[in-house]
Amino acid sequence: MTVLPSSDRKYRRSPRTPLLPQKHGNQLFEAHESGFDGASISGAVFNLSTTVVGAGIMALPATVNQLGLIPGLITIIFVSMLTESSIDMILKFSRASKSATYAGVAADAFGGPGRTLLQACIVINNLGMLVVYMIIIGDVLSGTWADGVHHRGVMEEWFGENWWTTRSALLLFTTVFVFAPLISFKRVDSLRYTSALSVGLAVVFVAITAGVAIVKLMEGKIGMPRLMPKLVNQASFWKLFTTVPVLVTAYICHHNILPIENELKDPTQMKSIVRKSLTLCSSVYIATSFFGVLLFGDHTLDDVLANFDGDLGIPYSSLLDDIIRVSYGLHLMLVFPIVFFSLRLNVDGLLFPYAVPFAFDNRRFFSVTVALMGFIFMGANFVPSIWDAFQFTGATAAVCVGYIFPAAITLKDTHGIATKNDRLISWIMIFLAVSTSTVAVTSDIYSFFSVDEGVIT
Repeated sequence: MTVLPSSDRKYRRSPRTPLLPQKHGNQLFEAHESGFDGASISGAVFNLSTTVVGAGIMALPATVNQLGLIPGLITIIFVSMLTESSIDMILKFSRASKSATYAGVAADAFGGPGRTLLQACIVINNLGMLVVYMIIIGDVLSGTWADGVHHRGVMEEWFGENWWTTRSALLLFTTVFVFAPLISFKRVDSLRYTSALSVGLAVVFVAITAGVAIVKLMEGKIGMPRLMPKLVNQASFWKLFTTVPVLVTAYICHHNILPIENELKDPTQMKSIVRKSLTLCSSVYIATSFFGVLLFGDHTLDDVLANFDGDLGIPYSSLLDDIIRVSYGLHLMLVFPIVFFSLRLNVDGLLFPYAVPFAFDNRRFFSVTVALMGFIFMGANFVPSIWDAFQFTGATAAVCVGYIFPAAITLKDTHGIATKNDRLISWIMIFLAVSTSTVAVTSDIYSFFSVDEGVIT
């Protein structure tokens, strides 16, 4: 008899008997943990919001500046609505197929190859995002180079240049003393308190940025931001599409939707949780983008945190710079484990689809965790900028995870539950995802090899 991976089997969930994602790869088992009677709605909102509001927020001001303020903010809202639709598709077909994982939903529609392809996309997307997180944390602590200028990190400013304030040393300390304890949990609900704190830190960042912008606006130190994109030639038009991967990546949370739902006391509340979370995250994104562009205009860097290393033109500028950078650096440290949670599960599902769950194999849990952390650490030290990482993951894996797979599953409609409206949205989603990503990748390749004043860019 052939034994299928657990995600391809059917499970019956009940509000009082949550399906706990104590799994490795795609293997799940129904069990009650001592003292755990299901996750709360507030905990689920925080965990999902933390999955969404990660590194994407730092690149959004530059993205909106490139698109122009009005089209940029409208696009953020549109992508949020599209994301809610794609998540609804995943939830609908997970219940119809009684699949407890996103990979299980893909397997129900497309078999083993579909499951494997989706897991590979999730792995690529999450690896890219975690590398971005570490890059930004390194920028905050140790500094970065942008436009030929060295923007100093907070540790360099406070303690000067030493071996222990170098990028590699600080990222190693962060990995050992912050990430290692947080990624040791085997249940996503265990991260609810750190998720709540991370959302709070993101709000602190937005509040201070908004406050600085409002003060400078009242003092007449800020000019009118660019409301529409600056189009000087055909190349500048096609370059607008390179913002798509950033916008897509900013909303990717699909890989954690079902693990979060599985732990709920009442799984029927998941749609409401998704709506609340996306509303919160969109508000944070819009505020950050608006006030970031208002503050820095055309000088907005790819990682807007790098802009907060000099005189902001208001009292206590240096202190506010440090608070902004440190608060968001801490936020990313707390986001890291919840994205890593999904990454580890899907890597294990690809490598060991028929193995026993992690709960019964601590050696494999440790080995996979250490290997992934080592890869992420190396990537953070060698990838030059967050824009490069966003372009790679956002235009490929993120688009597949967030939009192409949900739409394809809906069009396949194995259980005959898709409505005409579902099919219409699915076709629109696939068209937009494929066309914009193709243009974005093509534009990136063209920009990389184009010659500007005799220098290859």
